Amino acid sequence: MGPDRTAAVRSTAIPGLLVVDLILHGDDRGWFKENWQRAKMTQLGLPDFGPVQHSVAMNHTAGVTRGFHAEPWDKLVSIASGRIFGAWVDLRAGATFGTAVTMELGPDTAVFVPRGVANGYQTLNDETVYSYLVNDHWSPEKRDAYAYVNLADETLAIPWPIPLSEATMSDADVAHPRLVDAQPAQERGTVVIGAGGQLGGALMARLPKAVGVTRTSLDLGDPNSFTSVDWSQLDTIINAAAYTAVDDAETGSGRQTAWATNVTGVAQLCRIAAEHRITLVHVSSDYVFDGTAQEYDEYEPPSPLGVYGQTKAAGDALVGQLDSHLLLRTSWVIGEGRNFVSTMVDLALRGISPTVVNDQFGRLTFTEDLAAGIAHLLDAGAPSGTWNLTNAGPVQTWADIAADVFELCGRDRKDVRPVTTQQYALQQPQRLTAPRPRRSALRLDRIVAAGFQPPEARERLTTYVAALLGAR
Repeated sequence: MGPDRTAAVRSTAIPGLLVVDLILHGDDRGWFKENWQRAKMTQLGLPDFGPVQHSVAMNHTAGVTRGFHAEPWDKLVSIASGRIFGAWVDLRAGATFGTAVTMELGPDTAVFVPRGVANGYQTLNDETVYSYLVNDHWSPEKRDAYAYVNLADETLAIPWPIPLSEATMSDADVAHPRLVDAQPAQERGTVVIGAGGQLGGALMARLPKAVGVTRTSLDLGDPNSFTSVDWSQLDTIINAAAYTAVDDAETGSGRQTAWATNVTGVAQLCRIAAEHRITLVHVSSDYVFDGTAQEYDEYEPPSPLGVYGQTKAAGDALVGQLDSHLLLRTSWVIGEGRNFVSTMVDLALRGISPTVVNDQFGRLTFTEDLAAGIAHLLDAGAPSGTWNLTNAGPVQTWADIAADVFELCGRDRKDVRPVTTQQYALQQPQRLTAPRPRRSALRLDRIVAAGFQPPEARERLTTYVAALLGAR
């Protein structure tokens, strides 16, 4: 048997296809190996792929040949007894499509096969036992997501030790298409929850391959609606949905809905993301802070004032426990549809002079830039954690922004009458007003360092108002 070797993980010509040198502990009784040891193998560089099913294939004679199948899951293949000639073909769309790797495997070697890479093998000994761990449960319905290529493809020219004319193969494997006709493996996709909202619409425009889900089919506040999505085929969830009725959240019914949507619903998304190894992108709010700091960085602990802020902070804490997540904190969001800026434009054109608070400070965030920043972080493979993302530029009050809008509409800036938050609340005694953070400015250093420079808010405001005026 020889001395024990040092375990190692080696790369191959196919990206993500990894060879694992296993340690065999042997004596005159036989041998023992740790076929999958999560802590050690992930430390060596094997993905923490979360296997959920262990399957074993007994092959009675040498020359049994199986493949090529690219299933919609990752797997770790190994040999329990005997020896095989293994072959793998990359069927993922891209520059390495059609790349092949071959090697012999015995009990002392395993191979990690990523989703979309086709797996095939030929037994070299009788009574060969082939083992594989997979991170999704097999079901016949998932066969539609398989990709195949023929074992005898002339372009691949796999050097099978036993000629295929003498091998034992299934009729299905013999009938698989040649490489030129092979369909690329389905990629795991992205779903945008809240696609009908202002940010959701901007995300769908930025990510045209994403699947958009509206509240009609998936309501975060309804635990029975989560079955509307096939989560097993996703690698990214972007949650752009939330209960955002800040004032209504202070009422009895509003409080229940806010917690059901922003906390219980987010907890369900976290469970799904963990189970299926999905990256969760979650959009949070400046309302998780009490507004006492001049600016907030990503490491400031939450200090919410009202129910809405409390629910967002609770949801953030849940998301932060995931191994793979991006938590985007933003403020004062403006997109298509009814919002503060569109309301000010409407008032300006109708000749109305509104009262607007002048003691709340922050920066606008236009949805096209928020969506672009999220896409940038995903494309760059940004590390998990919290990221602030608003537009850049000077900190302003709502009254400052309203005056800018009036000026862009040809009105006098002085037509906007500034008032304090307290004065504004007194003007609406019939309405319950939630506490709001006085200062909402978020530091942008981290996302700028990651290569994304948010545009100036005033620049975006000018373009946005011009588009609204042009549509009238």
